[in-house]
Amino acid sequence: MHMPPALAPALPAGEAGQPYYLPSRTAAPAPPVPAPAPSWQRQQRRAYGWGLYPALIVLALITLAPLITLVVVSLTPLSLTDPAGTFHFRDPLGNYRQLLQDPRFLHSLWVQFQLSSVGVTLQLLTGLGIALLLHGRSKVLGAVRSLFLIPMVLPPIVVALIWKILYTPDISPLHQALDALGWPLRSLIANPDTALWAVVAADTWQWFPFTMLMVLAALQMIPDDPLEAARMDGANRWQLFRFIVFPHIRAVLLVCALFRLIDSFKAFPLLYVLTNGGPGTVTEVTNFYGFIQAFNFSFWGYGSAIALVMLAGVFVLSALVSRLGREGAHDAR
Repeated sequence: MHMPPALAPALPAGEAGQPYYLPSRTAAPAPPVPAPAPSWQRQQRRAYGWGLYPALIVLALITLAPLITLVVVSLTPLSLTDPAGTFHFRDPLGNYRQLLQDPRFLHSLWVQFQLSSVGVTLQLLTGLGIALLLHGRSKVLGAVRSLFLIPMVLPPIVVALIWKILYTPDISPLHQALDALGWPLRSLIANPDTALWAVVAADTWQWFPFTMLMVLAALQMIPDDPLEAARMDGANRWQLFRFIVFPHIRAVLLVCALFRLIDSFKAFPLLYVLTNGGPGTVTEVTNFYGFIQAFNFSFWGYGSAIALVMLAGVFVLSALVSRLGREGAHDAR
């Protein structure tokens, strides 16, 4: 059937003699989407990284390089008297086997054990007792607490010189006072029976404020309600301490004990100034014996092995500190 011209679709005419094609219905390609700008957190992390990486690199150089050197040297019998002939790796574990057969090294471990165990125990007991006495909100107690912190902030060499004067009979005010009272006293650091305990007394005097400060902070965190309730029930001071106060500060005491135990391995200035490891080897602890082997006898390989054994022990104690610190924080929550 023929469609009328009026009803036929009006199509624009193409060029002469050329067929007309309808435009394609395919959508035009979308413009490229720009990459999202980095978020603020990403930029912040990047800035922190650029500021932190140089410090980490320097820290790695000044810590890892000496540690690697210590490990390498400990595997050799290096001696400064013959460095070319003793720097070899024919028997890498020879120094460590020699340590197990060295009676002087084993004796130094025993001396270190006595110094650490007795010293840390006295520091804990003294610090705890003084913290309980000074616990309060009085201005006078605050001033007294500040005075007790003085020994802890003094340099170790200054503390050693103070106690050197106290232990020297010719110039010691303590010895002069005892002589005036008719109680003459021999030098404690020259007597083999008292030299180690004289060092323990000096170490305790310097570091008991650390325990005192930590315990005082823990005592201030104890809530008042359990204490008031126990007092109303007729509890005495010992019962208050045993059943309420001590459970709250037990984790703090453990952390203090382990921190001081680690630091007791570094009691070198006291020993060097007061006794120099003597009389004989009575006060010769492990780090002092390693110092003698490395710097007095020039056995750097053997001294490095001693230092590495001590370092391993300190790492073990540090792991215990970290674990007990996490447990204490968990208990506090």
